[in-house]
Amino acid sequence: MLDVSGLTKRHPNALRPIFRDLQFSVLAGHIVALVGESGVGKSTLLNCIAGLETAEAGCVLVGSKNMISLAEAERARLRAASIGFVFQAFHVLPTLTVAQNIAVPLLLTRVPVADHAARVGALLDRVGLADFGARWPATLSGGELQRVAIARALVHNPQLILADEPTGNLDPRTANEVLSLLLERCREQNTAALIVTHSAQVAARCDRTLTLTPDGLRA
Repeated sequence: MLDVSGLTKRHPNALRPIFRDLQFSVLAGHIVALVGESGVGKSTLLNCIAGLETAEAGCVLVGSKNMISLAEAERARLRAASIGFVFQAFHVLPTLTVAQNIAVPLLLTRVPVADHAARVGALLDRVGLADFGARWPATLSGGELQRVAIARALVHNPQLILADEPTGNLDPRTANEVLSLLLERCREQNTAALIVTHSAQVAARCDRTLTLTPDGLRA
């Protein structure tokens, strides 16, 4: 579902690349943890996979399409249709209700509005927030906001989930619940997932772990 080969990223005027010639893949239904020291380029790697940052070389296949070679408009369409994001800081829109936040990917992918309520309602129920659709984000706890973010990432049945420290701001109990939900839903929907984490506990629950170092990737 995700195949990365020869991926190289540089900052202007830097003496060495952030990373060079990275190669790895993530199969449908598999969850891979990406670990490494702070500043080594884990979040940058996620952004390059998603086409939010430009890589200098390489190939990023999401399904059958190469994110690197697409024009920006095509990248945006592929991103909207095939990728779900879960961020450490949630990025839930404060001016939209919980249900409206979750429905955003459906609007971007032009799913008929008549189908939104059923799909959003099913996911709200699945993430334990069945009665929260009309509430505002400001009234939710951190764990509840992260559940909303997971529901939003999954509502359009993406091929790939990219998660950047999805449990980093949560207490241990809530982190365990949120991680269980994310892993369970990815496996149910046969979605590939790449999870950036500093937590050994999170990495241990994934199918495999990749370590990003200044010298490349270690399995």
